[in-house]
Formats: sequence, structure tokens, C-alpha cells
Amino acid sequence: MYKRGAAKPEYATAKIAVWWDMKCCPIPEGYDARLVRPSIEAAFNELGYSGPVSITGYGDQRQTPCHILRGLSSTGVAVAQIKSESTCSLMYSNMLEWRDHNPPPATMMLISDQWQDVFSWDLARLQQHTKYNLFLSYSTKSNIGSALEPCGKWTWTKLLATKRELVQDQKCCSRELSAMFYCKSCSYQGQSVEGFRKHLSTRKHAVREVTNRIHPELDYLTRTWAKDYPAKPEYATAQIAVWWDMMDCPIPEGYDARQVRPSLEAAFKKLGYSGPVSITAYGDHNKTPDYILRELSSTGVEVIYSRMFRNLSEWKDSNPPPATIMLISDAVEVMFSGALARLLQETKYNLFLAYSYRPYKMSVLLTSAEWLWESLLLAGVFFSSPYHHPLTFETNDATRRHVLGKCSERGESTKMFSCSVCICDCKSLEDLRTHLSSEDHAVLQERHYPEVIRMKYRCIKQCQKASFSNDDYRFSDMGFLSNS
Repeated sequence: MYKRGAAKPEYATAKIAVWWDMKCCPIPEGYDARLVRPSIEAAFNELGYSGPVSITGYGDQRQTPCHILRGLSSTGVAVAQIKSESTCSLMYSNMLEWRDHNPPPATMMLISDQWQDVFSWDLARLQQHTKYNLFLSYSTKSNIGSALEPCGKWTWTKLLATKRELVQDQKCCSRELSAMFYCKSCSYQGQSVEGFRKHLSTRKHAVREVTNRIHPELDYLTRTWAKDYPAKPEYATAQIAVWWDMMDCPIPEGYDARQVRPSLEAAFKKLGYSGPVSITAYGDHNKTPDYILRELSSTGVEVIYSRMFRNLSEWKDSNPPPATIMLISDAVEVMFSGALARLLQETKYNLFLAYSYRPYKMSVLLTSAEWLWESLLLAGVFFSSPYHHPLTFETNDATRRHVLGKCSERGESTKMFSCSVCICDCKSLEDLRTHLSSEDHAVLQERHYPEVIRMKYRCIKQCQKASFSNDDYRFSDMGFLSNS
């Protein structure tokens, strides 16, 4: 049976790098510092990892007893001097530098209580982009959900106790390595505890620790990353699945709904994507005019009565990457970004976003392209047809069959109308209308998506728009709609 975090073949013998905040996660009183490395290695061995392990401990080492420094050094643990307020900054800088020189497959481990408040945003975005394994350890467990999805977690005390009886037997025969002591502010490197201590007590060090101060704020790497990247080879011809929330991003008045598909496909083609495109329009279609639903259906757009994301988990089970997911909604950041970021870290799907107005802050979601909804609709060429006025629109059966045939060839759904609340497929728009007006639908609708939840959703959306320009406003990841 698969064990969470168990090593996949390509990671089993790959490098493992550990960055350890010694203030957040100190060595317990009475604990032998020489057991830190073998305890960490034993925890990884239990999961099938046997690659070389590098460990660096960060902190104000003037306060670390000499016997602990010697114990760490004797087992090959490097020790870095840094003021407490700048520990996270130096750890992250070293992590990014290590990533530059060690491409995946490789494994990273972060030992810190600051993993969520300080590291998680940028790390979650990096993990959506790359294929490193990531493990966490901390002394204080957080009860708040995070967008960061590690392969595994340990509490610090549990990690140090890993197979303690086995570790004790191995202590005497562990590798006697002389690890590096270093001070970033002074560019100092040494291999003896005495020399390191002497350096930390000098006036030269005191001056340079001020003049060469390590800024405490993290330099988030992905904050400067652009959007609208050309397609990577593995995604260029892969399928593109579009989830479209018509309540957030409706069709503008006077716009021909038959242009939606060609507009999206033109925007994708501009970035180098030519794979099959499936489009599903979600919403309360009791309020969507019939002519719009018919126009969408005529171009192979599936129409589903429900909130978005209800079918996403089912879709991913039968559509492994490489593939591209596109979400057209204003609610992605406020309602689903945490859960979606975790999914993308696990699966490495490509992601597109579209929205009716610009988000007020950069998302934890790493995207390859983003658009304003109305700008996106202008990307396509006019869908030529004799039917221009909504009141005189009639479906040409032969044309519709031809379009549906093309959609089917490209792997797109031809179930044009359905209600995912009731798990009901409808053969025609008339059947859908009849179903939505039925008592059975009303009962299931209230059970799965009660009015209190709908009111919460509307309230959150109003707050989001009202706080559009407020950089200090923060939303929590609201889990109550994650399965709606």
C-alpha cells in the first residue's frame, strides 16, 4: 500500500537538502546533538529515501552551547550564523540558490515554525512550477489551512525520536564529518568550533553584522514572474478543459454567444496551444435566456446547472497531466485558491485564469496566462452565421450536428445540457427547463446548496469587490463551498 510521502523511483536516491531554524526548533535539553542527522536520515529511510543528505542549521550561534556545535559538526551538519530576525531570509535565499544548482528530481526539507506565515506563499507557487519533493517539520502545529502541499510532515520532537533505539546503535559508527561553520555577513568560513566562536566575538564581526545586514524580509522569487508564457512542448497539444462561471462572467449584452469558443481558441492559439478544447458553462440557468443556451450548445459548449468545481475532482481522475485547466470566474482567489494550489502542486497541471476585473493582490496560484473576460471575448474572429438577432435565432440541425461531430473528434463533450446537482443529463434545452422547474430538483438544490451558503457566497463576493483597492485586506480560504 502506498504510504504518503513514500519515495518515487526518481527521488529515492536523489539529493536531500535540509534547512533548519534552530531557534524555532531547538535541540531539546539533554538530547545528543549527534543524533540530529541520523534521526532525520532514519525518517527518510522509512519512506524509501537513501540519497545524500545535506543539513544546515541557522541561528544566532553565540547563544548555542559549544558541545551542541561540536555534536552537529561531527556528523556533517553545517552551522550558519545569522541574527534571529533575518533567519528566514537567509534560509530562503540559500534554498533558492541551492535550487539553481540542483535541478529536480531532488528533495527539500524545511524545519521551521515560520513555514506557513513566511515561506508558504512563494514556495507554493514554486512547487506548482517545479517537481521537487518538499517535506516540513515544526515544533508548533498550525490549525489554519495552507496553500502549501508538502509530501510529508513531522513535528520536530517526533522527527528527533525516529527509531531512537536504532539511531542510538548507529551513533558511534556515524560518519565523522567536519562540516562548515559560516557567517554570511562577514563571508567567514571555518571548520573548528573554537575559530568560529572567536570570529563571532570580534569587533570586525560586530561591525559587519550591521553594515552588511541581511534584510529580514524574504525576496519572493515568483512575485516578478510574468504571465502569458508561450506553451511548453508537453502542453502545446494537450487537452484544455475550461470551467466557466456564467454568474461571475456573463456574456455581455449584444455579444453573440457563438463567438465564445472561437474567441477562447484564438487566444490559446496565440500562445502556441492547439490541443482539443472542452468548455463547460456553469450557473443558475433558470436566469440564462434560451437563445444564449442554444447558441452555446451549437458550438459544443456544455451547459451545466450548478456552481463551478463540482466536477473538477472527477475530471482530474480520468485526465492526468499534461493538460491545461482554465477557470473563468471572479471567485477563484477568494473561495478556492488554497485547495486548487495544493492540487496543482500534486499534479502539475497548467493553469489559465480569466475574470471580470483585476484581482486586488497576486494570487498563490501560478498561472501560464490570465485575461480580463471581456478582452478575451474580443480575441476571436466573428462567428459568421445568418442568425444575428437573438429573437430570430433558430438552430440549423445539420450545422449543429456538424459542430458536435467536430467537438466529438476533438474529445469534447456532446452532453449539451445537464444538472450536476441532480446528476441528470438532458437531451434538449426544453428537457433542461422542465427539469429545473421540477419539485425534485428544488429539493436536491436546497439540500446540496442551501440558501444560507448562497447568501455567504454573495456576501463574500461583495466584500471582495468593495476591497478591490485595499492591499491590506486578506481573505481566508473558505472551505464550505469546496465541494459545491
